Amino acid sequence: MSALRQSSDSGIAPGASAAASSAGALARIVAALEGAYGPRTFTSRGRAVDVLVETVLSQNTSDVNSHRAFESLLARFGSLEAVAEARVEDIERAIAGAGLSRIKSVRIREILGRLARENGSLDLAFLADLDVGAARQYLVSFKGVGLKTASCVLLFALGMPAMPVDTHVHRVAGRLGLINPRVSAEGAHAELEAIVKPEDRYQFHILLIEHGRRVCHARNPKCRVCALSRMCPSAPATQA
Repeated sequence: MSALRQSSDSGIAPGASAAASSAGALARIVAALEGAYGPRTFTSRGRAVDVLVETVLSQNTSDVNSHRAFESLLARFGSLEAVAEARVEDIERAIAGAGLSRIKSVRIREILGRLARENGSLDLAFLADLDVGAARQYLVSFKGVGLKTASCVLLFALGMPAMPVDTHVHRVAGRLGLINPRVSAEGAHAELEAIVKPEDRYQFHILLIEHGRRVCHARNPKCRVCALSRMCPSAPATQA
């Protein structure tokens, strides 16, 4: 898909959000981050099932390790269709570089096996015909698939306006006052989807991750060079 699909039905009940989450504040945040890192336009990352498996592999490890493990999986078996029929022990060896390989191998085998049994194939394109809430509920019904993983599949593979919340998005949004400071990453999905327009969610997600990796670190954030320091309630007063 060349552009994000429009949808307002996220299937997640919105929670409270701070006053800084106004449309004007969000527009200024996105504009400032765009100025710092450039605009981000949607490009599909491939088949939804591929994104699903690679996102499961990414849990508790780096993107580099998870991608290598995914490539190793395909090199070993040739296709995910073959993985669906493989022994868990063989899958585990193929994805060893991703960490937690025993747990992940079982989950991947179960996910692929169930998809094949229920749908006759691993094709998840049918999710694009559902609203975001229904599509996400289907994905989280699989063991090992949480809100973040499901939202990644919908956003990055199918161009559906889900809002994945990883550690960077959670941290940066919290420091900016866009979400309740005590809300969990799971709860933040609802709060951010309640304030970020569906058509803006892809860019917002990508830009916050970029900012979290480059500037707004968990420890020792680089507030002196932050493009958002003048609008960030967490920035030291002497640097705002």
